[in-house]
Amino acid sequence: MPAETNQVDSTTKGADAIDEAIAQGIDFDGTPIPSAKLELYNRVMALEANRQRSGVSNTMRSRIVRIGAKHIPQPELDKLLEEAGFAPLKDKEIAFFYSGK
Repeated sequence: MPAETNQVDSTTKGADAIDEAIAQGIDFDGTPIPSAKLELYNRVMALEANRQRSGVSNTMRSRIVRIGAKHIPQPELDKLLEEAGFAPLKDKEIAFFYSGK
């Protein structure tokens, strides 16, 4: 009988893959996530779940900036935000996400 492993599905792309691994308590390499890390993560996520939201558009823009900065050059992201009707990048966002790149 083959040895059973706790390895997470080999698909490791996208936010859903992270959520699934956390729910299983197993990292992508098959190692268990330490309980202290899981407990702290769940505690902070519970706090976030109870936070009042400022609006869908604000959250969308925040996600676009946070994630887009990893993949899109600053001038292009700034232009895309403005074309979509969002506020352009703020100086503090540029400094935070694009300094050192």
